[in-house]
Amino acid sequence: MMSKYQSLTILGGGSFGTALVKIFNDNRVYVTWYVKEEDGVKSINTLGQNPHFLSNVHLDTSLVNATSSLKEAIAASSTIVIAIPSAFIHQSFLPFLDLLQGKTIFSAVKGIVPETGQIIGDYLSENAAIDLEDFGVISGPCHAEEIALERDSYLTVSALDSEKSDQMKATLSNTYIKVSTNIDIVGTEYAAVLKNVYAIAAGIASGLGYGDNFQSVLISNAIREMKRYLNRIYKTKRNISQSAYLGDLLVTAYSEHSRNKRFGFRLGQGMNLEQTFKAEKMIAEGAYAVKPIYQMAKSQKKEIRTPIIDAVYAVVESGELAAMAFQRLKKKLN
Repeated sequence: MMSKYQSLTILGGGSFGTALVKIFNDNRVYVTWYVKEEDGVKSINTLGQNPHFLSNVHLDTSLVNATSSLKEAIAASSTIVIAIPSAFIHQSFLPFLDLLQGKTIFSAVKGIVPETGQIIGDYLSENAAIDLEDFGVISGPCHAEEIALERDSYLTVSALDSEKSDQMKATLSNTYIKVSTNIDIVGTEYAAVLKNVYAIAAGIASGLGYGDNFQSVLISNAIREMKRYLNRIYKTKRNISQSAYLGDLLVTAYSEHSRNKRFGFRLGQGMNLEQTFKAEKMIAEGAYAVKPIYQMAKSQKKEIRTPIIDAVYAVVESGELAAMAFQRLKKKLN
């Protein structure tokens, strides 16, 4: 059996970053943890609690060192797990990109860098000269809130280097976490972005009063749309019904823990974009992904058919009334 990492660095003090630290803590792995807020750093190092996210999680302080210095956190380990929301990736990393070279990097980010329109793997490859052999992805289906409660959860680790994915699998696996691996780093990363956009669509539909029958058709169309999108962006042999694709889509579209679904629900109820952002404490990654995902679909030599993405774009980016956009959409579903 592949041995697990003995120590690593996690960047990001949000809910999923906290959930990952809990997993590693339970698995007796030493973690250097970058947390932006100074009061969070103090609370974690003294009390073993993140006061801002998943505050019910109690950590063994002998196995975690929180720091508000991104430079210090990156320097501390040869393996880095990024869990900073995509909206803050560029501004956070810009001064420190050269420090990432030579590291093994796993992204647990489920979004697109808004300034460049890139998934994290492409962003790091272009801006930090990270070899894709040294890069991997940690994806769901998995909500941080259920990890905190130690409910049975499933993760997918994607990497071109099977030794790296197997080692991360060993490091994450325990009684409540089961891990699968694949080599589809591009497809897995794009799927994690797309499912957030589709969850916004599910939320809009719910806010508009559409029922379960419509939702089932919406999501069955969404997985087919995701398949078309992934096959065009990065064609490889993949089973779209596996957990990293369909499973992650289902949990994000249906769960009450889903911030993207809540974001869409408020839009469906008539809130404008500014009101919706203010109402949600946590970052809805899909909101920042809608525009680049839509533009990529339209920029292909042969345009990808994406009626659900088009409808979400019309509401989020063009300011169209949700009711009108979904009146059009429902005629295109089958």
